[in-house]
Amino acid sequence: MGGFFGTVAKATSCVADLFYGTDYNSHLGTKRGGLATYDAETAQFTRSIHNLESTYFRTKFEDELDQFKGNSGIGIISDTDPQPLVLNSHLGRFAIVTVAKIVNLQELETELLAQNMHFAELSSGKTNQTELIALLIIQGKTFVEGIENVYKHIKGSCSMLLLTEDGIIAARDRWGRTPIVIGKKDGAYAATSESSSFPNLGYEIDRYLGPGEIVRMRADGVEQMRKPDEGMQICSFLWVYYGFPTSCYEGKNVEEVRFASGFKMAQTDKSEVDCACGIPDSGVGMALGYAEGKGVPYHRAISKYTPTWPRSFTPSKQELRSLVAKMKLIPNRAMLEGKRLLFCDDSIVRGTQLHDNVKVLYEYGAKEVHIRIACPPLIYSCPFVGFTASKSDMELITRRVIKELEGDENKNLDKYATTGSPEYEKMVDVIRERFGLSSLKFNTLETLVEAIGLPKCKICTHCFDGSSHF
Repeated sequence: MGGFFGTVAKATSCVADLFYGTDYNSHLGTKRGGLATYDAETAQFTRSIHNLESTYFRTKFEDELDQFKGNSGIGIISDTDPQPLVLNSHLGRFAIVTVAKIVNLQELETELLAQNMHFAELSSGKTNQTELIALLIIQGKTFVEGIENVYKHIKGSCSMLLLTEDGIIAARDRWGRTPIVIGKKDGAYAATSESSSFPNLGYEIDRYLGPGEIVRMRADGVEQMRKPDEGMQICSFLWVYYGFPTSCYEGKNVEEVRFASGFKMAQTDKSEVDCACGIPDSGVGMALGYAEGKGVPYHRAISKYTPTWPRSFTPSKQELRSLVAKMKLIPNRAMLEGKRLLFCDDSIVRGTQLHDNVKVLYEYGAKEVHIRIACPPLIYSCPFVGFTASKSDMELITRRVIKELEGDENKNLDKYATTGSPEYEKMVDVIRERFGLSSLKFNTLETLVEAIGLPKCKICTHCFDGSSHF
């Protein structure tokens, strides 16, 4: 995954806004961070990239901010390749950052090499997908034609910011799978993945880019270079998990959606419990909604230890994931003992974190442990966006259970994805029993879509029901 931020200002340096605006995307990535600025007075680009795997964005860039000059810049925090890249081409000089997942990367790499192109950014041992996107762009006669060339060739998704010698070009993924939000304040414009970057920097949301829309931001305005497409498939998991609570996509606030999903679920839930609790951070909004909808108190029976475990994302190695899942959440015995507790969480992916948490809750005296999940069971891994660390379907607990029940992890998937079917009920009960839960319920797809408030046809729900739009 990743998140980016770009800004162009009229008369002042963009560096402070760029630094803090990019930092507000830290919950979306943990591997690489980068900044690039353009100084019109000297006609120079300045770029820096750092590894973030053992530290945080701010600590890596704070001491070198003085080297960045100019009133326009872009920044990225990413879980993929080192970015931004700076290129010189027939379109002019530009820096580029992308939030992308290219499923057909090897196929495109082979095609470009056959056209006598070359790849220089091999620091991670494989082709840098942002460089591949840049090479597809420079095949166009204009930036718009080049970006449309990207849309035409890649399978997956790609949203991008291009820092040029004449402002910043923002281009949203053709299906709108990942968002771009434009912000405005006196004398400056900004574009970002997360609108939570804006309030403390003085920006107001100006507009949301549509699917495939391309705009050029200058300090005095935003020029549309390509109109948006009609079809949209924005990732529903943005509201469930990845989005920061104060962020909005398509005018729909993340915390409002989480609250609504919990509230709606509580109104049909017959379980008798003493209180509702959120598993931090992304389960909190749902639990507050559930508590209000059910008419029970909200209690903090688990707290997240933020001084050294602040980030949502966990390491790629399973043994480290297990340790982090345990270390960052601390149960409160005083709030657990003798109680019938209902916990809300965003999702169950592998089940690692849930297994460790539930074991401790019982050890600390919980009388009953009920779990409510904000979304339907994850049945399919995502081929469209780089939001999940799971590399295959078999990393999903649902698929492992399906294989146990059917002897084939791919059998009857449509039945297991249908809420209320005998297969669905059996799968959920196996998961419930495996974790020793008093009860386990997932939100229905209908409830999630209703909570988001967009038409189902505009939202990607592939991971729940297998629906696909390439």
